[in-house]
Amino acid sequence: MVKGLYQDILVDHYKHSRNSGVIDPADFSSAQYNPSCGDRVSVTGLVSSDGVITDIRFQATGCVISVATASLLSEKVKGLTLADAALLDTPDILDLIGMSLGPTRLKCALLPLYALRDALHDYSAK
Repeated sequence: MVKGLYQDILVDHYKHSRNSGVIDPADFSSAQYNPSCGDRVSVTGLVSSDGVITDIRFQATGCVISVATASLLSEKVKGLTLADAALLDTPDILDLIGMSLGPTRLKCALLPLYALRDALHDYSAK
């Protein structure tokens, strides 16, 4: 794919976010804030008895990259086991968004992953 297509995908997910909202009550939840740019991402989700993420919702405010990544990540993790979702890392996020980023923009892209990781960690600790 060409860079312009990835940018189009990011803009589409920013303008028409998938899985936006809140699940209440949720099996897991977490929120992250990036003070350097003001981006905020929160996630809530449901887990089946066999450890599969059956639903996930997010709320995000901030730049195109953080909001679009939250949308893309929510699509990716729905249907994954908790163990598989917990293995997601920086290269997975860069694959999702389809481009490399400098350090500042990378923080924006990783914010949804950090929120997800915290939520899954708290859920597993229960």
